[in-house]
Amino acid sequence: MKKIISLSLLFFLCLSLVSCKKSKPVVCIDVEEYGKIYVELDPNEAPKTVENFLNLVNKKFYDGLTFHRIISGFMIQGGDPNGDGTGGSKKKVKGEFSQNGVENNIKHTRGTISMARSTDYNSASSQFFIMHQTNDSLDGQYAAFGHVTKGMKVVDEIAEMAEPTDNNGTIDKEDQPVIKSIRVVKS
Repeated sequence: MKKIISLSLLFFLCLSLVSCKKSKPVVCIDVEEYGKIYVELDPNEAPKTVENFLNLVNKKFYDGLTFHRIISGFMIQGGDPNGDGTGGSKKKVKGEFSQNGVENNIKHTRGTISMARSTDYNSASSQFFIMHQTNDSLDGQYAAFGHVTKGMKVVDEIAEMAEPTDNNGTIDKEDQPVIKSIRVVKS
């Protein structure tokens, strides 16, 4: 009888631990003249980052912003209200990556979404980037927080059609792909 009770308690403990994992919301990034990119966010690996991103999405912060920095074979970066890499939202988020003392097992593989930041590890706010190709040198240095599940062809087209003005991927204002909207499609 004690064995049955012990096994039952162990079973329920395991169930409760599994149910503690947060669901993974999905957002749709609708890019004018390109199409839609669906991204599954991972609040289990980067809870503060996902919460901040979703707060901005729900406030429609990203509507009308652009992808201002694009490097084919590397990444596409957007989410800056200034459109030049110098802006962000009012709130800063602690960098959820290993070099900042936070365990985050998401790798910067093709299709990973991650937060841009300055040299200050805790400076991420609204700018994000989506990996066009895998770059493991970013692992542990930037807060990756999800993966593209559908729409990598859109990322490819944006990356491959871009004509940067310098080696840093700067795109002229009139040529920056416009984010029509980012919306939560699954909570």
